[in-house]
Amino acid sequence: MDSIIQIQNLTKSYGNNLVLKGIDLDVQSGQIIGYIGPNGAGKSTTIKILTGLLTEYGGSAKIAGLEVSQHPLEIKQMLGYVPENAVMYDTLSPAEYFRFLGSLYGLDRRDTEQKGGELLRIFGLYDNRNSRMTSFSKGMKQKVLLISGMIHNPQIIFLDEPLSGLDANSVILLKEILQRLSQTGKTLFYSSHIMEVVEKICDRIVLLKEGVVIAHGTFQELQKQQHSGTLEQLFNQLTGNNEHLALADEFVQILSE
Repeated sequence: MDSIIQIQNLTKSYGNNLVLKGIDLDVQSGQIIGYIGPNGAGKSTTIKILTGLLTEYGGSAKIAGLEVSQHPLEIKQMLGYVPENAVMYDTLSPAEYFRFLGSLYGLDRRDTEQKGGELLRIFGLYDNRNSRMTSFSKGMKQKVLLISGMIHNPQIIFLDEPLSGLDANSVILLKEILQRLSQTGKTLFYSSHIMEVVEKICDRIVLLKEGVVIAHGTFQELQKQQHSGTLEQLFNQLTGNNEHLALADEFVQILSE
């Protein structure tokens, strides 16, 4: 398989705060990469650099051999992005929102309307296609956001906490969709705190702590190296987050006093 994402010595600072401290990463086409780490580890910053939202960085970040900062428009045509906290034009209906996005990508209006309606049907929102999104629940908006990040059939899809607000059935559906997309050759860059999902669907897992990659491999490889059971246990072990048991006991004790 060919490399589709190449990161070499990637650094990023906000003022005097060095958030990324020299990240190296090579992602093959068709892989689902689980990009995990504690809050503040640099996950979202990495994704914003790769998607062209942050243009000033050190080192190199390439998509399909093109440096992100030098070829922003070409690269954005290849990408889909589902951010953790998206600002949507929720005064629009899903159908209007998809037409707007389709125009940005140069898609045929009629094809976009048809595809958007069919994708909404799969997520159980077809009857809401012409309703204002101001009336939508968080889960409904998240489904629209997921479709909007993929409606142009991108080669690479970045997902930052994509399960936020989704019901159990939609989570199961999305996991299956992501695996099917990978089987068709799509590359997925998946960032989440839900370790169980990362463990089950990701081909490789990259664990970030304080702007540094501290583990990288398949779940089985990481499990063997660390002698850990679940990815959650491995995560706690590698990030030094071992105080959760004592804190949970303390929380319950305080409640009972």
